[in-house]
Amino acid sequence: MNNDRIEGNWKELKGKVQQQWGKLTNDDLDRIDGKRTELVGKIQQHYGKSKEEAEREVDSYFAH
Repeated sequence: MNNDRIEGNWKELKGKVQQQWGKLTNDDLDRIDGKRTELVGKIQQHYGKSKEEAEREVDSYFAH
């Protein structure tokens, strides 16, 4: 899924993203606002993952 598609569907995806990464708060999700790089950064921050690891998770999650 490309960045445009994530941003365009963000309101619908927020709940699913929060289910996947439960440590993300509503404030985090509002700040992310569908931006892939912001989502990756918040996953890194909350889960202590490397950038590459977080990017793989995001890409894998949105690939289906």
